[in-house]
Amino acid sequence: MTYRAPVAEMLFTLDHAAGLARARSEGLYGDIDTETVAAVIEQAGAFATDIIAPLNRVGDREGARFSDGAVTTAPGYAQAYRTWSAAGWNAVSAEEAHGGQALPTAVWALTSELWAQGSMAFGLCPLLTHGGIECLERHGSDEIKRIYLPKLVAGEWTATMNLTEPQAGTDLALLRTRAERADDGSYRIKGQKIFITYGEHDMAENILHLVLARLPNAPEGVRGISLFLVPKRLIEEGGELGARNDLVCAGIEHKLGIHGSPTCTMVFGEGEGAIGYLVGEENRGLACMFTMMNNARLAVGLQGVAIAERATQAALAYAHERRQGRSGGSLSPSPIVAHPDVRRMLMTMRALTAAARGICYRAAVELDRANRATDDVERKAAHERASLLIPIAKAFSTDIGCEVASLGLQVHGGMGYVEETGAAQHLRDARIAPIYEGTNGVQAIDLATRKLAQSDGASAEEVLASIEETISRLRATGPALGDSAARLAEAKAALGRATAFMREAANDQAAILAGATPYLRLFGLTLGGAALAENALAAMGSNQDGGAYVALARFHAENLLGGTEGLARAVISGAASLGEAADAALAL
Repeated sequence: MTYRAPVAEMLFTLDHAAGLARARSEGLYGDIDTETVAAVIEQAGAFATDIIAPLNRVGDREGARFSDGAVTTAPGYAQAYRTWSAAGWNAVSAEEAHGGQALPTAVWALTSELWAQGSMAFGLCPLLTHGGIECLERHGSDEIKRIYLPKLVAGEWTATMNLTEPQAGTDLALLRTRAERADDGSYRIKGQKIFITYGEHDMAENILHLVLARLPNAPEGVRGISLFLVPKRLIEEGGELGARNDLVCAGIEHKLGIHGSPTCTMVFGEGEGAIGYLVGEENRGLACMFTMMNNARLAVGLQGVAIAERATQAALAYAHERRQGRSGGSLSPSPIVAHPDVRRMLMTMRALTAAARGICYRAAVELDRANRATDDVERKAAHERASLLIPIAKAFSTDIGCEVASLGLQVHGGMGYVEETGAAQHLRDARIAPIYEGTNGVQAIDLATRKLAQSDGASAEEVLASIEETISRLRATGPALGDSAARLAEAKAALGRATAFMREAANDQAAILAGATPYLRLFGLTLGGAALAENALAAMGSNQDGGAYVALARFHAENLLGGTEGLARAVISGAASLGEAADAALAL
């Protein structure tokens, strides 16, 4: 099936489920009007459809190639990236002072999803560069900004994140990469990093590595980590590219999916040491890195949405084309879309994709409020709401990305298990997203232990109150939405009980850790149901045909929200079965 960027649906969700229309009416976005946003996203959709999407299968089949320290990307990748950069897409949300367009985070979020819809492997390169730009904008010295940001913003150079080492994954306190001060104010970096996305490639003339390393006599643990900018090629005084720095790509991984994206092992300082420049303050590198990490997590959530979208489009097209069995007394084979079980799978795919999209977009709008609101109190409240939503956006969306891709393969039947239909690639590509940028278990723990406690639970209460407002509006509608109001009310009640338990059990670490993952799933399902309801309510109140939005909201409420009660029970009482009671079953 030919991919089609769902621009109209994305813009509708941004306006209504995410609240952009309301924020615009409140003046949050200044003179950025509906037409401007629509024009940008329509152009991005065309680029994703016409230029990036044709590379998806090429990248999967050909992959990135490694030879003698150099990486060659799949055919078409380098030219597509240069065309993409020349069109100004890398500059969407960067500051104007460095050549950016300063468009809202919400607009960047939609473009980020579109690049991943076209090809998740291709879209990973811009994702990392966007994070690097934001990190340097906030923490780079004036000299670093002057030299490096214009090239990054223009897309002529790309950026990476270098955190993971063979012995240090999530636990960054175990980092061994070293940094030593040089007489000229720079640093010499020595160490090895693994799983570095686009750590080496042929798409841009320079690569800026943001590297976590430890200085001599630094404090133990994460408090002793610093962040350094380590360019692949050094910069001459006049701004020209100079000699190669003392760093090398030692190899690339052979992976389950995203074959078009080179995942590199990077070695720094085999000679005298790779020259690096301090970003932020010594021993405070993790705080700087998390500037880019949080937005990266939102972008990864959008990758989950993007893969789900591609898998859904493919499965829906196949279900309309494939004829098998006879439905409704038909004398000839019917399209499988007519069979109830196939319809259930397709509706589940569409509903989960739309729900996750609504959550991600809402997080993006809250980030805009945190950055653009004029009132300090509102900025702080918005920042905390965004901080609450981002782990849900990342984990829920990437989980459903895998689920939807798996259902898509099931709709295709045996044809999904062979590679020619492309259904298998979606499942292979999707599987990494719940793992990287902080595994989904880590996201759930972050939500349960840190984000719920913000301002004594105020941000969670605000989100719950917004769901209650949606329920009140649902109760005033006619029969088109069926039992949506009742089912969403039950889900919200279950979420409320689970939230109260999590807050009351703050000192019971075992209970919190055991309940974190089902709690995040419960939050995601309920919040996603509210997002779909907001879309349906807006569609019913407009002149356009809102049948699809109404159908998805009703299906989600009546078929998917029923599981929230069980999730709440797992949160509240599941810890006991994971303790000593599980020892016998887990023994080697």
